[in-house]
Amino acid sequence: MDGIFGWLGDHGAHQDLIRHMGRAACLSPEGLLHQHSSQMLGVAACSRFGKADIHVENGLVAALYGRPRFLDDELALIARDQNPAMAVAYGWMRFGEKLPTLMHGNFAFAVIEPLKKKACLALDRVGAERLCYAQRGGHLVFGSSVQNVAAHPAVGRNIDPQAIYDYLYFHTLPAPRSLYQGVRKLLPGQIITLKNGALRSGFYWQADYAAVDADFDGHRRNFRAILDQAVRDADAPATAAFLSGGTDSSTVVGALTAARAAPVDTFSIGFDAAGFDEMEYARCAADRYDSRRHEYYLKPADIVTAIPVIAREYDEPFGNASAVPTYFCAQAAREAGFERMLAGDGGDEIFGGNVRYAKQRLFETYTRLPALLRYGAIEPLTLLPGLSNRFPLAKLKSYVDQAKVGLPLRLESYNFLHRTPLGQIFAADFIDAVDPSAPGAALTETYERTASDHYINRMMHLDLKFTLADNDLRKVGTMTEAAGIEVRYPLLDDRLVAFANHLPVDYKVRGQKLRWFFKEALRDLLPEQIINKTKHGFGLPFGVWSTQYAPLGELVGDSLSDFKQRGWIRPAYLDHMLAMQRGPHASYYGVMIWLTMMLEQWLQANEH
Repeated sequence: MDGIFGWLGDHGAHQDLIRHMGRAACLSPEGLLHQHSSQMLGVAACSRFGKADIHVENGLVAALYGRPRFLDDELALIARDQNPAMAVAYGWMRFGEKLPTLMHGNFAFAVIEPLKKKACLALDRVGAERLCYAQRGGHLVFGSSVQNVAAHPAVGRNIDPQAIYDYLYFHTLPAPRSLYQGVRKLLPGQIITLKNGALRSGFYWQADYAAVDADFDGHRRNFRAILDQAVRDADAPATAAFLSGGTDSSTVVGALTAARAAPVDTFSIGFDAAGFDEMEYARCAADRYDSRRHEYYLKPADIVTAIPVIAREYDEPFGNASAVPTYFCAQAAREAGFERMLAGDGGDEIFGGNVRYAKQRLFETYTRLPALLRYGAIEPLTLLPGLSNRFPLAKLKSYVDQAKVGLPLRLESYNFLHRTPLGQIFAADFIDAVDPSAPGAALTETYERTASDHYINRMMHLDLKFTLADNDLRKVGTMTEAAGIEVRYPLLDDRLVAFANHLPVDYKVRGQKLRWFFKEALRDLLPEQIINKTKHGFGLPFGVWSTQYAPLGELVGDSLSDFKQRGWIRPAYLDHMLAMQRGPHASYYGVMIWLTMMLEQWLQANEH
């Protein structure tokens, strides 16, 4: 995706940049340079949904991508009657760095004042948009695409080995790191300022988890009012909805149906594979709301079709396999004449719906037991000779071993890269070039940055960043755009996020009950079958299908054969993964095979 792109630096290189961006440039360099020749700014913008808004006035340039809602009345009027970029420019002149606190919704903006040698970049609270940058001395290169920034001659497309390791660990590339050395990505709620060559970063917003005192009925009334308003604000002509049959997508469809007082068009994906198909739940929700159902059953051949699309559309390697069904679901909506879709992403991460929230309660309980009981009785019991590897002591030992690992690192106990010695997976030179502890340090930084001491709030804050901003929103946003669809996330409306954050912890996870408040507050809206179902989502039976469908298997084999030449993973281990996938571990090893295949496909598509 191309988006806003700019450069603040010396005058000498500006002609090359203007030529490089000429196909998309929408501002004349003469107008930008004004009467100042020692500084330069180039701005270009294009996307499938039109150009980014750009406003130039009195030596100031504002470039905006997204659909923000301005909380200040004057700025809201300017955005409505003129254009949102003008509102950003005026807001900057009036409020300075406080401006993003007065903006809700999805946005990424840049404000540049070349004469003053100043620039500011900001990203929305949940990271629905993207913005990245590179600093070269006193120069700043920025854009909404990592590829655009790295393509600038002052930056370069030098792959960071640590990024390859992080990709295999997280299945995506979490901000602030990017694939390329020197290119950084803004975090949700982050603001970057450049003044006289000095770069400074901070957060204009952080999630506030202070509980608001109210009874259940009061919280419920407030919740339903905010939910209804968020869905109405996200609705627009030619809008349909994703419907997986999960709690979130069903909630959005139910609320949208109520807001319209009319049936909604819903799009669902099925799989003809045991243990993966959830179409029955999607149909249950569609029947409840009398939706106009659109269903598509994914086939192995569709994966072969989607792989080059994924490799082409993402500006960095991306390994979430559910990008495939997301793309075909959005494509079906586009072919049916729709321009926008509402997605249910975010509900689990703000209302306490992920299984690990309840599971970690069991481990945290152990850490709160008296030390004498833990060290004097339980742990010695797990070390009894000849018995510790037998049930039930083996189960107890596994529990104790995990409980002794603190959060958030305990969440990654089953990460593929923790299950096998790294020396068996990676080449020695690659291991020497990376820091295997870096992913854990990144998780710990976000976990500890939470404005709450409660481990459940801290896990949800962690998921807002790593599960949503770095993964799910990138998955859905990029694939819908590739299909020609604009996506909106009503459950991530800033008002709804703030409301959910202020709920008491036991309203989110009560004992082993996930999303307790959310489900109780929506009992009149959601079918009982969906309230009681376990979370699944758009999983992909890649591991099984790649052993059954020859063209897919051949693509896998060719990709891994080419990847061997990169020298990062040991060829013998790649062969081992393929052999294990052909046995009873197709799904488990299929995940790592998918990651490796998509990395190679991306590198080839982007000429690496």
